Amino acid sequence: MIGGVRIAILGFGLIGGSIARALRVHDGASTYGRDLELAAWSRRPDGPTRALEAGIVDDAAPDPAIAIEGADLIVLAAPPLASLALVDMLAGTLRGALGREATVTDVSSTKRAIGDAADSAGLRFVGGHPMAGREASGFDAATPDLFVDRPWVICAGRHATPGDTDRVAALARACRADPIAMDPAMHDRLTATVSHVPLVVSAALVEAMTADPSWPEARGLAAGGWQSMSRLAAGDPTMGAGIAATNAPAIAAGLREVRTVLDGWIAALETDTDPGDFEARLRSARERLRP
Repeated sequence: MIGGVRIAILGFGLIGGSIARALRVHDGASTYGRDLELAAWSRRPDGPTRALEAGIVDDAAPDPAIAIEGADLIVLAAPPLASLALVDMLAGTLRGALGREATVTDVSSTKRAIGDAADSAGLRFVGGHPMAGREASGFDAATPDLFVDRPWVICAGRHATPGDTDRVAALARACRADPIAMDPAMHDRLTATVSHVPLVVSAALVEAMTADPSWPEARGLAAGGWQSMSRLAAGDPTMGAGIAATNAPAIAAGLREVRTVLDGWIAALETDTDPGDFEARLRSARERLRP
């Protein structure tokens, strides 16, 4: 785009749609100027089409090559495995449409796999992960306030310049998030702790409890506790599968730690009937949640 800034969003579900909404509703104009141009592409064109009709994007591109042509910043906002495939396309079939000065970023929940792929492809890549989300998915779930005051992790790739990093940090701030620089390996280990292990534990709980023959009766009694614990299992399976596939070692390590603690609980429940011991353990867990 001549004389302005063009941002291309490839993948237009919850996160991609929320970025576009945030840029239109909040600080996009003040960050990029009035000539900000938003392009969107998705394998399912209904989201970008409706966003164009609503004035949220300026271009609902029919294919990714048209979306990224002239783009200063390209945001890979598809699920993790689909974003990895887009990196391969940027290194191959889309290379001719990719500007030499274009910055590529993503919003995937894992950073090492996509960062390594982008480095191998020679892209000016700065990995990104806005630490925000909902159990709902798709463009219909997108909201301009999704990222407000949330961390937005930034992991600069091998070929990224300081200007590339600044572009991604500016995107985060324009969405009213707080950019935080972090090593990709550290990011994946920490997010396994606070996000990915809870996802698998939630799914495992649902798998185990709904296999019980009495589940239909139990379901009628379910209230806040079950809803809170099962919420993550109700999320997008494609997204969750991509997270598991691209951060498997860290997730497995975290689950082993959870299994050790659960084994301790099982042993206590089978041999100890003193409510004081259980209270002490629960009190300790509650205390650990405090800052």
